[in-house]
Amino acid sequence: MTTTVTVTRVPLIFSGHFPKNKNGCASQSAVHFLGSSSTSSASRSSFSSSLTTTTRIRRAGFAVLASNSMAPSIVLVTGAGGRTGSIVYKKLKERSEQYVARGLVRTEESKEKIGGAEDVFVGDIRESESIVPAIQGIDSLIILTSAVPKMKPGSDPSKGRPEFYFEDGAFPEQVDWIGQKNQIDAAKAAGVKQIVLVGSMGGTNLNHPLNSLGNGNILVWKRKAEQYLADSGVPYTIIRAGGLQDKEGAVRELLVGKDDELLQTETRTIARADVAEVCIQALQYEEAQFKAFDLASKPEGTGTPANDFKALFSQVTARF
Repeated sequence: MTTTVTVTRVPLIFSGHFPKNKNGCASQSAVHFLGSSSTSSASRSSFSSSLTTTTRIRRAGFAVLASNSMAPSIVLVTGAGGRTGSIVYKKLKERSEQYVARGLVRTEESKEKIGGAEDVFVGDIRESESIVPAIQGIDSLIILTSAVPKMKPGSDPSKGRPEFYFEDGAFPEQVDWIGQKNQIDAAKAAGVKQIVLVGSMGGTNLNHPLNSLGNGNILVWKRKAEQYLADSGVPYTIIRAGGLQDKEGAVRELLVGKDDELLQTETRTIARADVAEVCIQALQYEEAQFKAFDLASKPEGTGTPANDFKALFSQVTARF
């Protein structure tokens, strides 16, 4: 008896050299297809004629599951109106086959600054209820929020070190600790698969100059949030970036380290665009999960620009 089956043309993952990509997307091997988009007899399909109908159905079912696993991942970027966050948001939007981008900003003004799309939410990370709508239904969260010190009026950098202050309600304790804790809690409750948190190098030194800005102890509170994330049970990647530069990305060799060792070298800075790329790449490789690392780069023109992020993450062994 000849049984007629309809097989949807979908990718079938087979044994091969696929990267460990959590989005299920093949990048180094060809993708084989089953059947066609029209109805055909089993003898004309790519199934072997010796297979039973049950086996055929099971195979077709497996192929459908493989197709579903390739659905774009929904990623929320908080702090999407900032100089680094806006780059991450833009990069995700450009990779629409892999990601569905969402952004979270604090004001309508910031939303308009990055295009004003419907996928940009306005909320206050210090108020847990206001960020729930943005987090519901996401697969991954990239945290790029940070307290920002302001220069005191009348300060003149040309006459010495300027003085800084934080606005009321926007101290590091409120933004970098409570605000980030709220995000982690909401993401965990929503069942996210991974959280990428961008912090700063220097957290091992209580006397670091950044802690003195506005008497905010910003690195202390950032470190507290990092520890909270590491203890949360959610798969995480903590990126402690060096001095951020507004320069072109993908033209420098990237360096990873731990415990502020890179601060003792001449390679202590990194382009915001490179930090943004590492955030996104961390979502694709299991080698980036449950790890924390310092990130900097060699000067442009020296070394080899990063292109093997799996190898980069594999160098990291520290969990915090």
